[in-house]
Amino acid sequence: MTMNNAAATSPTWTGMVPIDDTALAVTDTGGPGVPVLYLNGQFATQGYWRRVIAELGTGWRHITYDERARGRKSKRSTDYSFEAAVRDVDAVLAAREVDRALVVGWSYGAVVGAHWANRNPQRALGAVLVDGAFPHDWLDEAMEQRIRKMFRRMNVFMPLLRPTGLTPRMNAEQMADSNIELGRLSRERELGPVLDSITVPVRYVVASGTSLGSRGDEQETIRTSLDAVTARNPHIQIAAKVASNHGAILKKDFPAVAEAVREVARLDRGDAEAPR
Repeated sequence: MTMNNAAATSPTWTGMVPIDDTALAVTDTGGPGVPVLYLNGQFATQGYWRRVIAELGTGWRHITYDERARGRKSKRSTDYSFEAAVRDVDAVLAAREVDRALVVGWSYGAVVGAHWANRNPQRALGAVLVDGAFPHDWLDEAMEQRIRKMFRRMNVFMPLLRPTGLTPRMNAEQMADSNIELGRLSRERELGPVLDSITVPVRYVVASGTSLGSRGDEQETIRTSLDAVTARNPHIQIAAKVASNHGAILKKDFPAVAEAVREVARLDRGDAEAPR
């Protein structure tokens, strides 16, 4: 692992990391511990990880950031594509002078984490994917229309919440486009080969029940796609199936996420020396 001496010994650093036409708000606890990079849900913020970080404790180096136009400080961009989100992982790690990291992604962030781990086997200590990165063909024309309608309705009140950082500084069309792109990338023929090619330890923490915009047992059906993934790739396993739903998993089942992080870190080291 490569980092400068200041980063290894300094207290928590917060600041802006420039990339492309924007800048991202980043927090890095510093220290010599295993670097863990947290990848947010599609329109979520780094604050969602606070319980997981507290559960893991100070023996780890926790790096969080808000994606483009998310949170209170990250700047707007002309590019909200998935590929931009993957580039942002590299930009944040480079800015903090970290060569190897364990990535933990929730929802949209899980898909980003899966792609990054697949593309960077020498740099990924491993990945923990929290209720996301399920290879399933859930997007069709009717679902696209449902997504666009949902974000148009949400756009009525989203501007009121933007100053708080609870909603992104993106318009309804941009948010819908991002969600639809995720649906296309999540198709079995797209995401399946990515997961099959991963060669580092991956552990899933899977929620129960519904998520925003889902109906009936749609979400549980999507989650069953993991059965084929774990059968094909021995590097990927389900660490836990928890009781909380998609939106509450980081709030209610953070101990399970933290334990999966510990497991992946031990697997990378090949022993039991990872922080407890």
